Amino acid sequence: MTEGAVLHIKGRILVDPNQVRDELWVLDGRVSFSPPVGARDLRTVTGWVLPGLVDAHCHVGLDAHGAVDEATSEKQALTDRDAGTLLIRDAGSAADTRWIDDREDLPKIIRAGRHIARTKRYIRNYAHEIEPGDLAAYVVREARRGDGWVKLVGDWIDRDRGDLAACWPGDALREAIAAAHAEGARVTAHCFAAESLPDLLAAGIDCIEHATGLTEELIPVFAERGVAIVPTLVNIATFPKLADGGEAKFPAWSAHMRRLHERRYRTVGAAHDAGIPIYVGTDAGGSLAHGLVAAEAAELVKAGLTATEALSAASWGARAWLGRDGLTEGAPADLVVYAADPRADIRVLADPRLVVLRGRPVG
Repeated sequence: MTEGAVLHIKGRILVDPNQVRDELWVLDGRVSFSPPVGARDLRTVTGWVLPGLVDAHCHVGLDAHGAVDEATSEKQALTDRDAGTLLIRDAGSAADTRWIDDREDLPKIIRAGRHIARTKRYIRNYAHEIEPGDLAAYVVREARRGDGWVKLVGDWIDRDRGDLAACWPGDALREAIAAAHAEGARVTAHCFAAESLPDLLAAGIDCIEHATGLTEELIPVFAERGVAIVPTLVNIATFPKLADGGEAKFPAWSAHMRRLHERRYRTVGAAHDAGIPIYVGTDAGGSLAHGLVAAEAAELVKAGLTATEALSAASWGARAWLGRDGLTEGAPADLVVYAADPRADIRVLADPRLVVLRGRPVG
């Protein structure tokens, strides 16, 4: 589009789960529901429109071995963008990706700083690896470096035990999460098993990543306190392969990972039925490819969410949870156009007709 051109989108504008409009205009990079006066350069597109999608658990700047260079980070961000993901909550990265904020053609990133893990209890080169006495200080540091989030590693394999185990004592968690909240930041934690969850809940955790360890006893507490989960089911799908690789050395851990995988849909379905907030996240950037937000939304439907609920978890609801605009008057025009109604078939998300970022068609 040329400078000053107006984009006119007709069809079904899915403003939120309950509000559908017939058309919108993109004026000076922003959403307008009023037609412009005297527009000479008008481009019209038809289709079904959603706000730019959200990947609420993504790692731009990271691969299986740690931080990557800017060229690789750029490729990751472009892959997400072209899949319709225009807002990313980066749930921990060892790379400095602040330069992306100056790029008008790349998704907006909400950072949680760098992972904070127990010494030798996480993936090498990913995290600050510390002991409990230093947890609060590192949480404050990452809260000030991030964009309103901090990421803890709540559990990981304990090689002496040979199975998943909690990483932090309750008193250290209470001090650290209180310190983050005092800085105005929310705290999320990587958790596969159930063991770490009671202490995290008692400490005031805001969100749990993966959440495969949710139990019948814990689910009502999550619901009562409004603690969100980001299930990353496309990542949980890798558990059997991981279990096979660890079988000889850690048979108890391998069996545990298989059990968590086998019940993954039941776990998410029970959380949904209880009213726990659920958001789409892919865990891209470690060993997983970027651009998987449509696949994750489809996984949530398999777990029992309706297509509209899964769309909310990837768009309207996720944006509200992260404090970002959707398709509202005057908001930045970040949107995706589809040829068919994604509420009728969630698989439509995998095939965007047009991606508009900050008012400009991209990709």
